[in-house]
Amino acid sequence: MPPRKTSPGQLLKKREVATSKPSAKSKISKNNKAVKNIGANVFRWKVIAITVLLILLSPFYYGYILKFFASSWRWVSDLGSSSHYRTYQSFGIRIPTRYHIHGIDVSYAQGKINWPKVKAMKEDHIHITFAFIKATEGLLTVDPYFKRNWREAPKVGIRCGAYHFFRPKKNGLWQARFFLQNVKIESGDLPAVVDIERLDGVAPAAMRNQLHNFLNHVQTKTHVKPIIYTGLSFYKDYLEGYYDDYPLWIAHYNREELKAGANTNWWFWQHSETGKVNGINHAVDFNVFKGDSLQFERFLMR
Repeated sequence: MPPRKTSPGQLLKKREVATSKPSAKSKISKNNKAVKNIGANVFRWKVIAITVLLILLSPFYYGYILKFFASSWRWVSDLGSSSHYRTYQSFGIRIPTRYHIHGIDVSYAQGKINWPKVKAMKEDHIHITFAFIKATEGLLTVDPYFKRNWREAPKVGIRCGAYHFFRPKKNGLWQARFFLQNVKIESGDLPAVVDIERLDGVAPAAMRNQLHNFLNHVQTKTHVKPIIYTGLSFYKDYLEGYYDDYPLWIAHYNREELKAGANTNWWFWQHSETGKVNGINHAVDFNVFKGDSLQFERFLMR
């Protein structure tokens, strides 16, 4: 039987069917591409995951985050408060900002101080310009860190003043002599300071009598009125009206302003006792000077 002839139309259909069916090679190629795409996606996600992990573990990331939240918290904590009394994160306290000359006072309680670090510390315009340094107490005690602080602080440009912790039960004249035996006050220093903040069991009048003897002797020897340091309540109770012509350094903490009275002759205000300063490993008292830079210069010894 002769073979059936294939018509041209049937032949065309067979060719179309043959070309429409994918070859084995085509299937393998597509599978390889899919596998490669999956591998590339997995690799990409691994890179992203490792990058995120490295960022999260980076100290720079945490430093940035902590700084952001600290700044945000400071903004929230200061919300609604006076713009002239704000928190300074690096110093760890709120500081009255109406004043432009800031300082600290130190004693053995602050330990060994790195004065270059103290001088270098700054946030906005706040930096340490002056320091009151404890020298003596009563008739026998010399602060163990006085000589070092008195020598090292001026080397970095900090203006210094020495203070004596006054004991009302002890003779005021002898205390003044003891103080001046241990402190050499020179040009450029702040005037001598007497720290009187307790009665030690004596009558107020007896305390004032011995304090008067101390002040007179120091003024005679230095030719400048000493500064009187005291707390606001102690001043109001025992000193007000008796020493109005002496410059005062008054302690009154955590306030926007020192409300000691318009006629009070105060020039220094100790506004905090919990400050932080680079180079000092313990809390430190913070102070401001009431006047401007020219007044501060005139306040120094000649």
